[in-house]
Amino acid sequence: MNRTQLNRSRILRMALSGSTDSQDPENKEETFLLKSIKIALVVTLYWFVSITMVFLNKYLLDSPALKLDAPLFVTFFQCVVTVILCWCMNILAMLCPGSVDFPSIKFDPKVSRSVLPLSIVFIGMITFNNLCLKYVGVAFYNVGRSLTTVFNVLMSYLILKQTTSFQALLCCGIIIGGFWLGVDQEDAHGNLSWIGIAFGILASLCVSLNAIFTKRVLPAVDGSIWRLTYYNNINACVLFIPFIIILGELRTIYNFDKLGNLDFWGIMILGGVFGFAIGYVTGLQIKFTSPLTHNVSGTAKACAQTVLAVSYYNEKKTFLWWTSNVMVLGGSSAYTWVKAQAMKSNHEIKQPKSESGV
Repeated sequence: MNRTQLNRSRILRMALSGSTDSQDPENKEETFLLKSIKIALVVTLYWFVSITMVFLNKYLLDSPALKLDAPLFVTFFQCVVTVILCWCMNILAMLCPGSVDFPSIKFDPKVSRSVLPLSIVFIGMITFNNLCLKYVGVAFYNVGRSLTTVFNVLMSYLILKQTTSFQALLCCGIIIGGFWLGVDQEDAHGNLSWIGIAFGILASLCVSLNAIFTKRVLPAVDGSIWRLTYYNNINACVLFIPFIIILGELRTIYNFDKLGNLDFWGIMILGGVFGFAIGYVTGLQIKFTSPLTHNVSGTAKACAQTVLAVSYYNEKKTFLWWTSNVMVLGGSSAYTWVKAQAMKSNHEIKQPKSESGV
């Protein structure tokens, strides 16, 4: 077929499809622009939900104006709100199947027992996270629970028998160095809470274990993260009750002077809604970007959160304190990049070589 015949065929296809070449670049540009706007909106939504949730929890857990010393009850109530929202989403999905995408949920005691080991770790994770936030400032919160990456490497080796590259271990070393420098600088400022540090370390450990146990338990809920969220929070609601009673938080709540205050319960419900929403927007960000971009966005969000907290609470920080944050965030970002490169290399090695000429 010569060039003239090719041109005629091309013109015929354009005429039949009702399109022209001049429209293609414009359509592509419009599609790219729309996609970019969607990604920007999703990332912004993730940042807003995540940062707002941290500040809301800090208010509920350690506000001088509120004076509520019941961290387990606050966490328990947020789990209750999450369960109720899962039921609401399930009903909406049945009423509007084309508009709301949510898996059908129905309580099964057998599935609940299968999820129970993960639920115990999940309770530790959300409880220690909140207790860490109660005893340390929002500005130091990211550094206080920054050892998650280090525990990921350690637990992967101890439980999954997975080894880690030297570059990844070097990133972990930077994170540990930033963590201890941050602890030293908090102590120098007179703001250090050792109990808050301990809770931050335990929270980091539980976050790491939660990721490992989640992979093992997902088959029990047909691979659905939302079903897992539902069962995790139902189990948590039951398991929290004896601890709330034993630790005397029922009496604290009973004597709380704002128990009949609608504003207080509004903030409590809002905290639960944001706790539910963070799971949704996290999945949404990964869907519209990638796991690597999500981790980078999370690191950038942590940096913005730190700056906002320092500004909001009018705190004065030294150069070394900021250096500790840069080391933690930089080490975390570098670790994410190293792991992404390793996954890419493994994929290329496993991918079969295509034969030439085919």
